[in-house]
Amino acid sequence: MKHKLLFFLFSIFLLLEGNAQCAMCRAVLESEESQTAAEAINDGIVYLMAIPYLLVGGLIFFIYKKYSTLKK
Repeated sequence: MKHKLLFFLFSIFLLLEGNAQCAMCRAVLESEESQTAAEAINDGIVYLMAIPYLLVGGLIFFIYKKYSTLKK
């Protein structure tokens, strides 16, 4: 029960920080004439989005390899 409460509180604080950061990024991107910062932010978002998929894919591959060697 204690771990669930701690996880819930951590998630709420992380969510609040993410919303505040998003508003700051939007203000910076809207005020800039050139689009170099916007392109950099978009590249960063894609990079951050790809990492969890790679980690989960690697974990699934590792589990699959372990189970396939155990069955032999």
